[in-house]
Amino acid sequence: MPSETARAEAVAERIAHPPQHWPLRSIQPEADGVSQQALIGRFKAQLARLGADVIEARSVAEIPAALAQYIATNVADDAAGLARIRMGSDAFLAALPWSSTSGLEIATGKAEATDVIGVSRAIAGVAETGTLVLVSGAENPVTLGYLPETHIVVLEASGIVASYEEAMQSVLVATGGRMPRTVNLITGASRTGDIGGKIVMGAHGPRRVAVVLWSA
Repeated sequence: MPSETARAEAVAERIAHPPQHWPLRSIQPEADGVSQQALIGRFKAQLARLGADVIEARSVAEIPAALAQYIATNVADDAAGLARIRMGSDAFLAALPWSSTSGLEIATGKAEATDVIGVSRAIAGVAETGTLVLVSGAENPVTLGYLPETHIVVLEASGIVASYEEAMQSVLVATGGRMPRTVNLITGASRTGDIGGKIVMGAHGPRRVAVVLWSA
Protein backbone atom coordinates (compact mmCIF):
# COMPACT_ATOMS: atom_id res chain seq x y z
CA MET A 1 0.00 0.00 0.00
CA PRO A 2 1.37 3.46 -0.89
CA SER A 3 2.58 5.60 1.98
CA GLU A 4 0.50 8.48 3.28
CA THR A 5 2.96 10.91 1.70
CA ALA A 6 2.69 9.19 -1.71
CA ARG A 7 -1.09 9.21 -1.53
CA ALA A 8 -1.15 12.92 -0.65
CA GLU A 9 1.20 13.67 -3.55
CA ALA A 10 -1.01 11.67 -5.96
CA VAL A 11 -4.08 13.59 -4.84
CA ALA A 12 -2.31 16.94 -5.20
CA GLU A 13 -1.13 15.99 -8.70
CA ARG A 14 -4.64 14.99 -9.81
CA ILE A 15 -6.11 18.23 -8.47
CA ALA A 16 -3.42 20.28 -10.18
CA HIS A 17 -3.73 18.40 -13.48
CA PRO A 18 -7.21 16.86 -13.77
CA PRO A 19 -7.81 14.40 -16.61
CA GLN A 20 -9.20 15.88 -19.80
CA HIS A 21 -12.40 14.44 -21.24
CA TRP A 22 -13.81 14.45 -24.77
CA PRO A 23 -13.12 16.69 -26.49
CA LEU A 24 -9.87 18.15 -25.17
CA ARG A 25 -10.88 21.76 -24.75
CA SER A 26 -11.25 24.63 -22.35
CA ILE A 27 -14.30 26.72 -21.48
CA GLN A 28 -13.81 28.59 -24.78
CA PRO A 29 -14.39 25.93 -27.46
CA GLU A 30 -13.69 28.18 -30.43
CA ALA A 31 -10.22 28.91 -29.08
CA ASP A 32 -9.45 25.17 -29.07
CA GLY A 33 -10.86 24.51 -32.53
CA VAL A 34 -14.02 22.80 -31.24
CA SER A 35 -17.08 24.73 -32.33
CA GLN A 36 -20.41 24.86 -30.55
CA GLN A 37 -21.93 23.20 -33.61
CA ALA A 38 -19.56 20.26 -33.12
CA LEU A 39 -20.72 19.92 -29.52
CA ILE A 40 -24.36 20.05 -30.61
CA GLY A 41 -23.71 17.39 -33.24
CA ARG A 42 -22.02 15.13 -30.72
CA PHE A 43 -24.84 15.65 -28.22
CA LYS A 44 -27.53 14.79 -30.77
CA ALA A 45 -25.60 11.71 -31.89
CA GLN A 46 -25.37 10.49 -28.31
CA LEU A 47 -29.11 11.08 -27.80
CA ALA A 48 -29.82 8.98 -30.90
CA ARG A 49 -27.59 6.21 -29.55
CA LEU A 50 -29.58 6.27 -26.32
CA GLY A 51 -32.89 6.09 -28.15
CA ALA A 52 -33.94 9.60 -27.11
CA ASP A 53 -35.74 11.87 -29.55
CA VAL A 54 -34.68 15.38 -30.60
CA ILE A 55 -37.35 18.02 -31.29
CA GLU A 56 -35.94 20.96 -33.23
CA ALA A 57 -37.21 24.50 -32.56
CA ARG A 58 -35.65 27.45 -34.37
CA SER A 59 -36.73 29.96 -31.72
CA VAL A 60 -38.38 30.28 -28.32
CA ALA A 61 -41.72 31.05 -29.95
CA GLU A 62 -41.66 27.73 -31.85
CA ILE A 63 -41.23 25.53 -28.77
CA PRO A 64 -44.95 24.95 -27.96
CA ALA A 65 -45.83 24.10 -31.58
CA ALA A 66 -42.84 21.78 -31.97
CA LEU A 67 -43.70 20.06 -28.71
CA ALA A 68 -47.37 19.70 -29.68
CA GLN A 69 -46.44 18.18 -33.05
CA TYR A 70 -44.17 15.65 -31.38
CA ILE A 71 -46.86 14.67 -28.88
CA ALA A 72 -49.48 14.30 -31.61
CA THR A 73 -47.18 12.00 -33.57
CA ASN A 74 -45.59 9.95 -30.78
CA VAL A 75 -47.77 10.05 -27.67
CA ALA A 76 -51.35 8.78 -27.60
CA ASP A 77 -53.88 11.53 -26.90
CA ASP A 78 -57.15 11.10 -25.04
CA ALA A 79 -60.48 10.54 -26.79
CA ALA A 80 -61.03 14.28 -27.14
CA GLY A 81 -57.72 14.73 -28.92
CA LEU A 82 -56.38 16.83 -26.04
CA ALA A 83 -52.96 16.08 -24.57
CA ARG A 84 -52.25 17.23 -21.02
CA ILE A 85 -48.69 18.10 -20.08
CA ARG A 86 -47.46 18.63 -16.54
CA MET A 87 -44.72 21.10 -15.69
CA GLY A 88 -43.49 23.00 -12.65
CA SER A 89 -43.35 26.73 -12.02
CA ASP A 90 -40.30 27.36 -14.22
CA ALA A 91 -40.55 31.01 -15.35
CA PHE A 92 -39.09 30.31 -18.80
CA LEU A 93 -41.58 27.54 -19.55
CA ALA A 94 -44.49 29.54 -18.13
CA ALA A 95 -43.68 32.46 -20.45
CA LEU A 96 -43.85 30.38 -23.64
CA PRO A 97 -46.80 31.12 -25.98
CA TRP A 98 -48.82 28.02 -25.09
CA SER A 99 -52.11 29.72 -25.99
CA SER A 100 -51.02 29.89 -29.63
CA THR A 101 -50.99 26.10 -29.87
CA SER A 102 -54.14 24.00 -29.89
CA GLY A 103 -54.39 20.46 -28.57
CA LEU A 104 -52.46 20.99 -25.33
CA GLU A 105 -53.75 21.30 -21.79
CA ILE A 106 -51.23 22.72 -19.30
CA ALA A 107 -51.16 21.51 -15.70
CA THR A 108 -48.62 22.77 -13.16
CA GLY A 109 -47.06 21.38 -10.01
CA LYS A 110 -45.37 18.10 -9.17
CA ALA A 111 -46.33 15.07 -11.23
CA GLU A 112 -49.30 12.91 -10.31
CA ALA A 113 -49.82 9.21 -10.91
CA THR A 114 -52.21 9.90 -13.80
CA ASP A 115 -49.84 12.19 -15.71
CA VAL A 116 -48.62 10.86 -19.05
CA ILE A 117 -46.32 13.70 -20.14
CA GLY A 118 -43.90 15.67 -17.97
CA VAL A 119 -42.05 18.76 -19.26
CA SER A 120 -38.89 20.10 -17.62
CA ARG A 121 -36.14 22.58 -18.47
CA ALA A 122 -32.49 21.57 -18.38
CA ILE A 123 -29.62 23.79 -17.31
CA ALA A 124 -27.11 22.03 -19.56
CA GLY A 125 -26.47 19.10 -21.86
CA VAL A 126 -23.23 17.06 -21.86
CA ALA A 127 -21.99 16.30 -25.37
CA GLU A 128 -19.64 13.58 -24.13
CA THR A 129 -22.51 11.30 -23.08
CA GLY A 130 -25.79 12.89 -24.22
CA THR A 131 -26.68 13.62 -20.60
CA LEU A 132 -29.24 16.23 -19.52
CA VAL A 133 -28.51 18.27 -16.39
CA LEU A 134 -31.56 19.40 -14.40
CA VAL A 135 -31.83 21.28 -11.12
CA SER A 136 -34.68 20.14 -8.90
CA GLY A 137 -37.14 22.37 -7.08
CA ALA A 138 -40.62 23.78 -7.47
CA GLU A 139 -39.60 25.15 -10.88
CA ASN A 140 -38.73 21.67 -12.17
CA PRO A 141 -39.96 18.97 -9.76
CA VAL A 142 -38.02 15.70 -9.77
CA THR A 143 -41.28 13.76 -10.15
CA LEU A 144 -41.73 15.07 -13.71
CA GLY A 145 -38.85 12.83 -14.77
CA TYR A 146 -40.05 9.74 -12.90
CA LEU A 147 -43.84 9.33 -12.92
CA PRO A 148 -44.97 10.23 -16.49
CA GLU A 149 -44.10 7.67 -19.17
CA THR A 150 -42.92 10.47 -21.46
CA HIS A 151 -40.45 13.09 -20.24
CA ILE A 152 -39.83 16.08 -22.52
CA VAL A 153 -36.88 18.31 -21.64
CA VAL A 154 -36.39 21.81 -23.05
CA LEU A 155 -32.76 22.83 -23.58
CA GLU A 156 -31.15 25.82 -25.25
CA ALA A 157 -28.50 24.71 -27.75
CA SER A 158 -25.97 27.13 -26.26
CA GLY A 159 -26.24 25.20 -22.99
CA ILE A 160 -24.53 22.15 -24.47
CA VAL A 161 -21.03 21.69 -23.05
CA ALA A 162 -18.32 19.08 -23.48
CA SER A 163 -18.07 17.46 -20.05
CA TYR A 164 -19.67 16.99 -16.65
CA GLU A 165 -17.20 19.41 -15.10
CA GLU A 166 -18.38 22.21 -17.37
CA ALA A 167 -22.00 21.26 -16.76
CA MET A 168 -21.48 21.70 -13.01
CA GLN A 169 -20.04 25.15 -13.68
CA SER A 170 -23.19 25.95 -15.68
CA VAL A 171 -25.29 24.88 -12.71
CA LEU A 172 -23.34 27.17 -10.38
CA VAL A 173 -23.76 30.10 -12.75
CA ALA A 174 -27.51 29.48 -13.07
CA THR A 175 -27.97 29.21 -9.31
CA GLY A 176 -25.87 32.19 -8.29
CA GLY A 177 -22.86 30.19 -7.14
CA ARG A 178 -24.69 27.93 -4.69
CA MET A 179 -24.95 24.23 -5.46
CA PRO A 180 -28.65 23.25 -5.30
CA ARG A 181 -29.93 20.49 -3.08
CA THR A 182 -30.39 18.08 -6.00
CA VAL A 183 -28.90 17.94 -9.48
CA ASN A 184 -30.36 15.24 -11.73
CA LEU A 185 -28.27 13.75 -14.54
CA ILE A 186 -30.52 12.04 -17.10
CA THR A 187 -28.95 9.87 -19.78
CA GLY A 188 -31.76 8.44 -21.88
CA ALA A 189 -34.98 6.78 -20.78
CA SER A 190 -35.27 4.44 -17.82
CA ARG A 191 -34.07 0.93 -18.56
CA THR A 192 -32.89 -2.15 -16.71
CA GLY A 193 -31.55 -5.58 -17.58
CA ASP A 194 -31.70 -7.04 -14.07
CA ILE A 195 -34.11 -9.87 -14.87
CA GLY A 196 -32.86 -12.49 -17.31
CA GLY A 197 -30.55 -10.01 -18.98
CA LYS A 198 -33.48 -8.60 -20.97
CA ILE A 199 -33.66 -4.84 -21.38
CA VAL A 200 -36.94 -3.46 -20.03
CA MET A 201 -37.87 0.18 -20.66
CA GLY A 202 -39.60 2.33 -18.07
CA ALA A 203 -38.84 0.17 -15.06
CA HIS A 204 -37.82 3.06 -12.82
CA GLY A 205 -38.96 6.11 -14.78
CA PRO A 206 -40.10 7.24 -18.23
CA ARG A 207 -40.20 4.91 -21.22
CA ARG A 208 -39.56 7.82 -23.57
CA VAL A 209 -37.26 10.87 -23.33
CA ALA A 210 -37.35 13.70 -25.85
CA VAL A 211 -35.31 16.90 -25.96
CA VAL A 212 -36.66 20.15 -27.36
CA LEU A 213 -33.47 21.77 -28.63
CA TRP A 214 -33.85 25.45 -29.44
CA SER A 215 -31.61 28.31 -30.48
CA ALA A 216 -31.88 31.99 -29.68
